Amino acid sequence: METTNLLLQNIDKIHTTTMGIDRIKKNLNLDVLDVVDYIKNIILDKDCIIYKNGKNYYCEINNIRITINSYSYTIITAHKM
Repeated sequence: METTNLLLQNIDKIHTTTMGIDRIKKNLNLDVLDVVDYIKNIILDKDCIIYKNGKNYYCEINNIRITINSYSYTIITAHKM
């Protein structure tokens, strides 16, 4: 539970790179203007399962897994499972 709280407390720090935006859009087949906002809304969903493994947070919901660096809060990627 502590891991979840730490990520949620730092939700405003979550960001990604231009390459990250392209990768996430491609992997999730998205057509949204604000990918970071889209991902934040997924993370904030009460059914989202958040856990930490090594240096990354993983957020899973509806067959989607989001990978976020736990130090920089950079969204690395998102995949359909």
